[in-house]
Amino acid sequence: MTDFQRVPVGIIGASGYGGVQLVRLLLEHPGVEIVYLGGDSSAGKKFASLYPHLGHRVDLNIEKIDIEDVASRCQVVFLGLPNGLACQMAPTLIEKGCKVLDLSADYRFNDLNTYTAWYKTERNDQEIAAIAVYGLPELYREQIKQSQLIGCPGCYPTASLLALSPLLKQGLILPETAIVDAKSGTSGGGRQAKINLLLAEADNSLGAYGVAAHRHTPEIEQICSDLARQEVRVQFTPHLIPMVRGILCTVYATLRDPGLVRDDLLTIYTAFYRLSPFVTILPSGVYPQTKWACGTNLCYIGIEVDPRTDRVIVIAAIDNLIKGQAGQAVQCLNLMMGWEETVGLPQLSFYP
Repeated sequence: MTDFQRVPVGIIGASGYGGVQLVRLLLEHPGVEIVYLGGDSSAGKKFASLYPHLGHRVDLNIEKIDIEDVASRCQVVFLGLPNGLACQMAPTLIEKGCKVLDLSADYRFNDLNTYTAWYKTERNDQEIAAIAVYGLPELYREQIKQSQLIGCPGCYPTASLLALSPLLKQGLILPETAIVDAKSGTSGGGRQAKINLLLAEADNSLGAYGVAAHRHTPEIEQICSDLARQEVRVQFTPHLIPMVRGILCTVYATLRDPGLVRDDLLTIYTAFYRLSPFVTILPSGVYPQTKWACGTNLCYIGIEVDPRTDRVIVIAAIDNLIKGQAGQAVQCLNLMMGWEETVGLPQLSFYP
């Protein structure tokens, strides 16, 4: 990228953890200029008053949300809002010609009845929702390139689906046996004050939540069903772990062919992700740690086969705020704009 004009970009919902990660990434991106930061409760405040560590680079106020104004100033708009709000704003932005990347769940579902059942929000934007593309580049790269509206995946689904996709696409497992055991850092709960995220509550403790009822379950199942070309039900259990960022996702499933060994699967995964610059398949016997992905847009995947049980075990690690949220949105933006997929996205972790 040498000869180009910077694209004017806006972020609605800029004050949350997803918003500040977007600001950080876009400040380093050579193809964009942040011209608008919007919010509700923080409107009128200097962005630097919320995040002083960026004060030397960002001299913008958080502005009230005026969709007509945003559309007139921005070519691209990121929506980092609570579920149920993006669907009220995206139709106008799309009508005005903006490219929209939604980080909430509003545009992740093909069937809005599924969304309503799990998120308890009625929808009247069916026509706009029908043009949305699920923003997992490793699976839907070509569709993202042609789209004006992206429903960016959740953090748990990103790690889960990157671990599961080759198995389902190639028909290597019995789909009904898939189990996803995932653990996330506390930043996945957002910046709002929540008792379970207090240091005194979360530190030195590990616990499951949303058991058999987490909202990311139907999102994972939708894409798994698409890959397997049949309806798939997945057992998904998330856990809160006392660290700030990162997701470690361990997938278990029964192999159709018990003769497959670890090296077979490493070959299959390496081929499946050969055009995916942010997926790293680890060598035989090496399993990922969340720290390796911290601050990057990478997903590390380790694979094992247990011949005693005929199960495959796939372990994926991502940074929930980057590959699981803001970084993946920027990755989608790069594809939408015809830029190199890796532009502006970090591939070196904060280590140790």
